[in-house]
Amino acid sequence: MKNALFQLFSFLGMFAAASTAFAVDSYRYAHVTIDTPWNIFIFLLFIILTPFILMAILYWYFANKKPDTNKVDEDNA
Repeated sequence: MKNALFQLFSFLGMFAAASTAFAVDSYRYAHVTIDTPWNIFIFLLFIILTPFILMAILYWYFANKKPDTNKVDEDNA
């Protein structure tokens, strides 16, 4: 119980001592331009579409292959 109270009060002390001036200055280093949303959109588009492209390639690769019947028989024996 003492440890939990100590953690709570130390967190509240650190929270009270935090300065918000660093958050105001962070916009100076962000360099947000009109191209930024497009860059984020294209980056996320590739991340989302890559698994679908990979699934299509793997489906096309394995679509006409027949399963090995000898291996299936060995598994059942």
